[in-house]
Amino acid sequence: MTTTLRPSGPLQQSSGGARSRPYEIRVNSRRVGSLLVACDTPFGPTVGEIRDLVVDEPDRRRGRATVGALAAEEVLRGWGCRRVRVSVPAASAGGLRMAQALGYAEYSRYMAKDLPAQPPGLRAGVLGRPMTQAEYEVWLVGAIEGYAEDWISRGMPREAARAKSVADHESALPRGLATEGATLSVLEADGVPVGHVWSAPRDEGAYVFDVAVAEGHRGRGYGRDLMLLAERTALAGGHRVLGLQVFAGNTPALRLYESLHYRTTHVNYAKDLL
Repeated sequence: MTTTLRPSGPLQQSSGGARSRPYEIRVNSRRVGSLLVACDTPFGPTVGEIRDLVVDEPDRRRGRATVGALAAEEVLRGWGCRRVRVSVPAASAGGLRMAQALGYAEYSRYMAKDLPAQPPGLRAGVLGRPMTQAEYEVWLVGAIEGYAEDWISRGMPREAARAKSVADHESALPRGLATEGATLSVLEADGVPVGHVWSAPRDEGAYVFDVAVAEGHRGRGYGRDLMLLAERTALAGGHRVLGLQVFAGNTPALRLYESLHYRTTHVNYAKDLL
Protein backbone atom coordinates (compact mmCIF):
# COMPACT_ATOMS: atom_id res chain seq x y z
CA MET A 1 0.00 0.00 0.00
CA THR A 2 1.21 3.52 -0.84
CA THR A 3 0.72 6.53 1.42
CA THR A 4 0.54 9.86 -0.41
CA LEU A 5 -0.77 13.41 -0.10
CA ARG A 6 -3.62 14.66 -2.26
CA PRO A 7 -4.69 18.34 -2.34
CA SER A 8 -8.10 18.82 -0.76
CA GLY A 9 -8.43 22.52 -1.56
CA PRO A 10 -7.01 25.24 -3.78
CA LEU A 11 -3.57 26.76 -3.30
CA GLN A 12 -3.86 30.09 -1.48
CA GLN A 13 -1.11 32.49 -2.52
CA SER A 14 -0.30 36.15 -1.93
CA SER A 15 1.86 38.60 -3.84
CA GLY A 16 4.32 38.56 -0.92
CA GLY A 17 5.09 34.88 -1.40
CA ALA A 18 2.86 33.41 1.33
CA ARG A 19 1.24 30.10 0.41
CA SER A 20 -0.98 27.51 2.03
CA ARG A 21 -2.84 24.42 0.92
CA PRO A 22 -4.82 21.65 2.67
CA TYR A 23 -4.05 18.02 1.87
CA GLU A 24 -5.54 14.63 2.56
CA ILE A 25 -3.31 11.76 3.61
CA ARG A 26 -4.32 8.77 1.51
CA VAL A 27 -3.44 5.10 1.40
CA ASN A 28 -4.00 4.24 -2.25
CA SER A 29 -7.35 5.97 -2.80
CA ARG A 30 -8.57 5.80 0.80
CA ARG A 31 -8.47 8.93 2.98
CA VAL A 32 -6.80 8.26 6.33
CA GLY A 33 -5.98 11.78 7.58
CA SER A 34 -5.27 15.39 6.73
CA LEU A 35 -2.85 18.28 7.22
CA LEU A 36 -2.22 21.85 6.12
CA VAL A 37 1.03 23.00 4.52
CA ALA A 38 1.82 26.72 4.78
CA CYS A 39 4.62 29.21 4.36
CA ASP A 40 2.86 32.30 5.69
CA THR A 41 4.93 32.73 8.88
CA PRO A 42 6.53 36.04 9.95
CA PHE A 43 9.87 34.68 8.74
CA GLY A 44 8.81 35.07 5.11
CA PRO A 45 8.41 32.56 2.27
CA THR A 46 11.51 30.47 3.12
CA VAL A 47 10.09 29.13 6.42
CA GLY A 48 7.13 26.80 6.26
CA GLU A 49 4.87 25.02 8.71
CA ILE A 50 3.01 21.73 8.87
CA ARG A 51 -0.26 22.30 10.72
CA ASP A 52 -3.25 20.32 11.93
CA LEU A 53 -1.77 16.91 11.09
CA VAL A 54 -4.36 14.28 12.04
CA VAL A 55 -4.59 10.57 11.20
CA ASP A 56 -7.90 8.79 11.70
CA GLU A 57 -7.91 6.42 14.67
CA PRO A 58 -8.09 3.10 12.74
CA ASP A 59 -4.93 4.04 10.81
CA ARG A 60 -2.77 5.32 13.65
CA ARG A 61 0.50 3.66 14.69
CA ARG A 62 1.13 2.50 11.14
CA GLY A 63 3.50 5.22 10.01
CA ARG A 64 0.84 7.21 8.12
CA ALA A 65 1.61 10.45 9.97
CA THR A 66 5.35 10.07 9.40
CA VAL A 67 4.93 9.58 5.67
CA GLY A 68 2.46 12.48 5.55
CA ALA A 69 4.92 14.77 7.33
CA LEU A 70 7.78 13.78 5.03
CA ALA A 71 5.57 14.39 1.99
CA ALA A 72 4.60 17.79 3.38
CA GLU A 73 8.30 18.62 3.74
CA GLU A 74 8.73 17.84 0.04
CA VAL A 75 5.90 20.24 -0.79
CA LEU A 76 7.66 22.95 1.20
CA ARG A 77 10.97 22.26 -0.55
CA GLY A 78 9.16 22.67 -3.85
CA TRP A 79 7.92 26.04 -2.64
CA GLY A 80 11.48 27.13 -1.90
CA CYS A 81 11.31 26.75 1.89
CA ARG A 82 14.55 26.06 3.74
CA ARG A 83 13.15 25.53 7.21
CA VAL A 84 10.00 23.93 8.62
CA ARG A 85 8.22 24.32 11.95
CA VAL A 86 5.58 22.24 13.74
CA SER A 87 3.63 22.73 16.97
CA VAL A 88 2.71 19.47 18.70
CA PRO A 89 0.13 19.16 21.49
CA ALA A 90 1.89 18.05 24.67
CA ALA A 91 -0.72 15.33 25.15
CA SER A 92 0.20 13.73 21.81
CA ALA A 93 2.92 11.29 22.85
CA GLY A 94 3.04 9.86 19.35
CA GLY A 95 3.34 13.31 17.80
CA LEU A 96 6.21 14.25 20.11
CA ARG A 97 8.04 11.01 19.33
CA MET A 98 7.53 11.49 15.61
CA ALA A 99 8.84 15.06 15.61
CA GLN A 100 11.98 14.00 17.43
CA ALA A 101 12.48 10.95 15.21
CA LEU A 102 12.25 13.15 12.12
CA GLY A 103 15.02 15.41 13.41
CA TYR A 104 12.99 18.34 14.70
CA ALA A 105 14.50 20.33 17.59
CA GLU A 106 12.43 22.10 20.23
CA TYR A 107 12.69 25.90 20.14
CA SER A 108 9.90 26.85 22.55
CA ARG A 109 6.83 25.63 24.35
CA TYR A 110 3.49 27.09 25.32
CA MET A 111 2.46 26.67 28.95
CA ALA A 112 -0.72 27.46 30.87
CA LYS A 113 -1.99 27.39 34.42
CA ASP A 114 -5.50 27.00 35.79
CA LEU A 115 -5.68 29.79 38.35
CA PRO A 116 -6.97 29.34 41.89
CA ALA A 117 -10.21 30.93 42.99
CA GLN A 118 -8.41 33.28 45.37
CA PRO A 119 -5.57 35.56 44.25
CA PRO A 120 -2.14 34.59 45.60
CA GLY A 121 -0.47 36.83 48.13
CA LEU A 122 2.87 38.55 47.66
CA ARG A 123 5.77 38.46 50.09
CA ALA A 124 6.10 41.09 52.78
CA GLY A 125 7.72 44.22 51.42
CA VAL A 126 6.84 43.33 47.81
CA LEU A 127 4.03 45.02 45.90
CA GLY A 128 2.87 45.70 42.37
CA ARG A 129 1.86 49.05 40.97
CA PRO A 130 0.91 50.41 37.52
CA MET A 131 3.78 51.36 35.25
CA THR A 132 4.16 55.14 34.86
CA GLN A 133 4.23 56.89 31.51
CA ALA A 134 7.92 57.71 31.91
CA GLU A 135 8.70 54.08 32.74
CA TYR A 136 6.58 52.92 29.80
CA GLU A 137 8.53 55.02 27.32
CA VAL A 138 11.81 53.53 28.52
CA TRP A 139 10.37 50.02 28.63
CA LEU A 140 8.92 50.23 25.09
CA VAL A 141 12.30 51.00 23.53
CA GLY A 142 13.88 48.02 25.25
CA ALA A 143 10.90 45.77 24.56
CA ILE A 144 10.98 46.47 20.83
CA GLU A 145 14.71 45.80 20.65
CA GLY A 146 14.50 42.67 22.80
CA TYR A 147 11.61 41.20 20.81
CA ALA A 148 13.42 41.87 17.56
CA GLU A 149 16.52 40.09 18.89
CA ASP A 150 14.36 37.08 19.78
CA TRP A 151 13.26 36.79 16.15
CA ILE A 152 16.79 37.37 14.85
CA SER A 153 18.07 34.55 17.04
CA ARG A 154 15.49 32.30 15.41
CA GLY A 155 16.62 33.11 11.88
CA MET A 156 14.69 36.21 10.85
CA PRO A 157 16.65 38.93 8.96
CA ARG A 158 17.44 41.93 11.16
CA GLU A 159 15.41 44.49 9.20
CA ALA A 160 12.37 42.20 9.03
CA ALA A 161 12.65 41.42 12.76
CA ARG A 162 12.80 45.09 13.68
CA ALA A 163 9.78 45.89 11.46
CA LYS A 164 7.80 43.00 12.93
CA SER A 165 8.62 44.03 16.49
CA VAL A 166 7.49 47.61 15.91
CA ALA A 167 4.31 46.48 14.15
CA ASP A 168 3.43 43.90 16.83
CA HIS A 169 3.87 46.36 19.68
CA GLU A 170 1.81 48.99 17.87
CA SER A 171 -0.91 46.39 17.27
CA ALA A 172 -0.92 45.05 20.84
CA LEU A 173 -0.60 48.44 22.53
CA PRO A 174 -2.32 50.93 20.18
CA ARG A 175 -3.04 53.31 23.08
CA GLY A 176 0.02 52.55 25.15
CA LEU A 177 -0.77 52.24 28.84
CA ALA A 178 -4.40 53.11 28.07
CA THR A 179 -4.87 50.09 25.78
CA GLU A 180 -8.01 48.27 26.84
CA GLY A 181 -7.29 45.00 28.63
CA ALA A 182 -3.52 45.46 28.73
CA THR A 183 -1.85 45.69 32.13
CA LEU A 184 1.76 46.78 32.57
CA SER A 185 2.89 46.54 36.16
CA VAL A 186 6.08 47.29 38.04
CA LEU A 187 7.14 45.15 40.98
CA GLU A 188 8.67 46.98 43.92
CA ALA A 189 10.60 45.50 46.83
CA ASP A 190 10.89 47.83 49.81
CA GLY A 191 10.07 50.74 47.51
CA VAL A 192 12.66 49.87 44.84
CA PRO A 193 11.52 48.83 41.30
CA VAL A 194 12.86 45.31 40.64
CA GLY A 195 10.96 44.11 37.57
CA HIS A 196 7.94 44.41 35.30
CA VAL A 197 5.24 42.24 33.73
CA TRP A 198 2.89 42.84 30.79
CA SER A 199 -0.25 40.74 30.47
CA ALA A 200 -3.46 40.98 28.46
CA PRO A 201 -6.47 38.85 27.45
CA ARG A 202 -5.80 36.21 24.79
CA ASP A 203 -7.86 33.28 23.52
CA GLU A 204 -9.77 31.82 26.50
CA GLY A 205 -7.77 33.50 29.24
CA ALA A 206 -4.92 35.90 29.92
CA TYR A 207 -1.38 35.80 28.55
CA VAL A 208 1.99 37.04 29.78
CA PHE A 209 3.64 38.87 26.89
CA ASP A 210 6.70 40.14 28.74
CA VAL A 211 8.15 39.56 32.18
CA ALA A 212 11.62 40.41 33.45
CA VAL A 213 13.55 41.02 36.65
CA ALA A 214 15.86 44.02 36.46
CA GLU A 215 19.59 43.35 36.36
CA GLY A 216 21.10 43.52 39.81
CA HIS A 217 17.96 42.10 41.40
CA ARG A 218 17.99 38.61 39.94
CA GLY A 219 18.29 35.44 41.96
CA ARG A 220 16.17 36.78 44.81
CA GLY A 221 12.79 35.26 43.95
CA TYR A 222 11.35 38.29 42.20
CA GLY A 223 10.54 36.25 39.08
CA ARG A 224 8.11 34.22 41.16
CA ASP A 225 6.68 37.42 42.64
CA LEU A 226 6.13 38.83 39.14
CA MET A 227 4.28 35.71 38.01
CA LEU A 228 2.09 35.81 41.13
CA LEU A 229 1.40 39.45 40.34
CA ALA A 230 0.35 38.42 36.82
CA GLU A 231 -1.99 35.82 38.33
CA ARG A 232 -3.57 38.47 40.52
CA THR A 233 -4.07 40.71 37.48
CA ALA A 234 -5.63 37.88 35.44
CA LEU A 235 -8.04 36.98 38.23
CA ALA A 236 -9.00 40.62 38.69
CA GLY A 237 -9.89 40.68 34.99
CA GLY A 238 -12.14 37.63 35.36
CA HIS A 239 -9.74 35.11 33.79
CA ARG A 240 -9.13 31.64 35.18
CA VAL A 241 -6.29 30.59 32.86
CA LEU A 242 -2.91 32.28 32.39
CA GLY A 243 -0.64 31.34 29.50
CA LEU A 244 2.89 32.11 28.33
CA GLN A 245 5.70 30.98 26.02
CA VAL A 246 9.14 29.89 27.19
CA PHE A 247 12.05 29.41 24.80
CA ALA A 248 14.24 26.33 24.72
CA GLY A 249 17.40 26.76 26.76
CA ASN A 250 15.78 29.08 29.31
CA THR A 251 16.00 26.43 32.01
CA PRO A 252 15.59 28.78 35.02
CA ALA A 253 12.33 30.15 33.61
CA LEU A 254 11.04 26.67 32.77
CA ARG A 255 11.80 25.45 36.29
CA LEU A 256 10.07 28.48 37.77
CA TYR A 257 6.91 27.94 35.72
CA GLU A 258 6.83 24.23 36.53
CA SER A 259 7.22 25.01 40.23
CA LEU A 260 4.20 27.32 39.91
CA HIS A 261 2.21 24.43 38.37
CA TYR A 262 2.16 25.59 34.76
CA ARG A 263 1.62 22.71 32.35
CA THR A 264 3.00 22.44 28.83
CA THR A 265 0.21 22.62 26.25
CA HIS A 266 2.23 22.58 23.01
CA VAL A 267 5.87 21.93 22.12
CA ASN A 268 7.18 23.92 19.14
CA TYR A 269 9.79 22.30 16.91
CA ALA A 270 11.79 23.30 13.84
CA LYS A 271 14.40 21.83 11.50
CA ASP A 272 16.30 22.85 8.38
CA LEU A 273 15.20 21.34 5.08
CA LEU A 274 18.33 20.00 3.42
